[in-house]
Amino acid sequence: MKRSSMLLLALLVAGTAGSVQAQTAGAQGDAAAGKKKFYTCTGCHGIAGYRNAYPDYPVPKLAGQNEGYIVNAMNAYKAGERKHPTMRAQAESLSAQDVADIATYLSNVK
Repeated sequence: MKRSSMLLLALLVAGTAGSVQAQTAGAQGDAAAGKKKFYTCTGCHGIAGYRNAYPDYPVPKLAGQNEGYIVNAMNAYKAGERKHPTMRAQAESLSAQDVADIATYLSNVK
């Protein structure tokens, strides 16, 4: 691989890592607090194989999910970038600290 190609690849990898870190760096999550805050979510997201009644779709199990992914998804629901009325209402009720706590908890659950 050419030196310039290797340098470009290294910059892209470093930039991606910095972007993910910047997105989750806003608040440090507390897993114990996140466990308590996630309790109301378990009715849908804590049941393996759960399907919503209407419209009919599977609800993802979130245990073990990547912390940054959860933060980004919740922020997208909150901003209306992801379309789901129930999730938007839930996300709008959460502070950045709440989201960080929940994401930290879920990323550590196996």
